[in-house]
Amino acid sequence: MKNDEYTNLVEKGKYPEDPTVPIDHSFVNENGEIKNILLQSFTSVAIIHSKIGSIRANHYHKTDWHYSYILKGLISYLWRPVGLSDKPKMINYSKNTMFFTPPMVEHAMFFPVESTFITFAKNRRDHENHESDLVRVKLADVIFNKEKKQYQLRY
Repeated sequence: MKNDEYTNLVEKGKYPEDPTVPIDHSFVNENGEIKNILLQSFTSVAIIHSKIGSIRANHYHKTDWHYSYILKGLISYLWRPVGLSDKPKMINYSKNTMFFTPPMVEHAMFFPVESTFITFAKNRRDHENHESDLVRVKLADVIFNKEKKQYQLRY
């Protein structure tokens, strides 16, 4: 599937099962490179920096969706449909990859290394609007293993 096919499905509300968003080939010439990462209408863009061992999200959105494009680091992305108690699925995403989170999907992001990513969201993402559209859940948490001196994801 190509990027525009993926985003056309999202625009129609037919959310793909696979959160991995294809990124098409770059246009390269003597001036450099152009990589189109998103061919979609959206309302909000945010750059998010996350410290090593941190976890974000642990919620779901009632109406919002978002794409996450990794600029630096690594994100362990966990997800499952709202209402299920099954163990969530998990995929690791690294630099220059992108994933999608539809509404009504519980999700969490774990950062085993310091990371930076950009989100592109359907809804306005100021604090008040963002908080009013989400429901907090406990999908995952993190513990620090003193013996191994590393963070461990629990889900």
